[in-house]
Amino acid sequence: MSTTSAALGRIQPSATLAMSARVNALKAQGVDVIGLSAGEPDFDTPDFVKEAAITAIKGGQTKYTDVDGTVAVKDAVIHKFSRDNGLTYTRAQVSVNSGGKHTLFNALVTTVDAGDEVIIPAPYWVSYPDIVNFAGGTPVFIEGPASQGYKITPAQLDAAITPRTKWVMLNSPSNPSGAAYSAEELKGLGEVLRRHPHVLIMTDDMYEHVWYAATPFATIAQTCPDLYERILTVNGCSKAFSMTGWRIGFAGGPEWIIKAMAKLQSQSTSNPCSISQAAAVAALTGDQSFLEERNTAFRKRRDMVVAMLNDAPGLDCPVPEGAFYVYPDASGLIGKTSPKGVKIDSDETLISYFLDDAKVAAVHGGAFGLSPAFRISYATSEEVLKKACTRIQEACAALK
Repeated sequence: MSTTSAALGRIQPSATLAMSARVNALKAQGVDVIGLSAGEPDFDTPDFVKEAAITAIKGGQTKYTDVDGTVAVKDAVIHKFSRDNGLTYTRAQVSVNSGGKHTLFNALVTTVDAGDEVIIPAPYWVSYPDIVNFAGGTPVFIEGPASQGYKITPAQLDAAITPRTKWVMLNSPSNPSGAAYSAEELKGLGEVLRRHPHVLIMTDDMYEHVWYAATPFATIAQTCPDLYERILTVNGCSKAFSMTGWRIGFAGGPEWIIKAMAKLQSQSTSNPCSISQAAAVAALTGDQSFLEERNTAFRKRRDMVVAMLNDAPGLDCPVPEGAFYVYPDASGLIGKTSPKGVKIDSDETLISYFLDDAKVAAVHGGAFGLSPAFRISYATSEEVLKKACTRIQEACAALK
């Protein structure tokens, strides 16, 4: 009998991708389902980025490159970190990978051993704990409930750290909640981490440029520069530049971690796509003015979705400060019964009800480690969002 590895057995398929596959199957059958489960901006990749890729193809940039990025793309990443975050890195401190998930995977697999603990605030992006599990480590969760704005406190962080803690993972703005840590809040977490010099800090800033808060975006290496040698700052082109399919993620951090990531990458994927790297150079160094226009559109959608969900009986939807997700608390619906007699005993049952009866696809809160809730992506048109939220309102009102 054939068996798979123990490492593979420690992970689960991505819940978000599984829901997207379910939506696509229903659509293929002609079902009028609205999919709000995918974390993908509906805007197209900017034309100047596409043109850079076309030029690279015509110029013959179709060969292998350095394992963790060309000189040009590493310099573009260095430029981005300096311009946007006031951070200084050398080429030896920069890793370029096949998407942000690949960056996180490389960093964790090269540093985490059995028995190591990785602190993950919940709600969290679905892949964080599974990558830790694959590496043989132990995820340690800290709940940041809606009453705390879906963020953790310094006291919670301090209580979770043990001698076995290897990493703390931060994600701001957050997928799935859209919660964002201010500079002052990051300083508060930094005060705790300063007392625990054995702990590394990984910050996933993928949604940096999808930002609505009154205060400017900040990352912890900015606010706590004395922790610089312990911080891996992760980012990428997927969300800000609508380049999800191009698969370019990157990180700046300690040279020893970057070197380890390159070693792993040399025996797994080798270099990221050469054409995508050329496109990323244009994205990171070109005109950034389009970001404001897109943020304006996202903010308008956010405000409409939050208002409509808060009008749905039993839902309480906080206002996100970034990203393009809402994460409504569904406590008020648990225990109710659908018109077909189905007991809503969990957020997973609730999401199945929405899909089956309202033909709206979202992702249940259990997948993100904090229930009862669900995630909706508002990275689609206002017309579609209004239709979806109306269906959710009607579905909630039908519960008894």
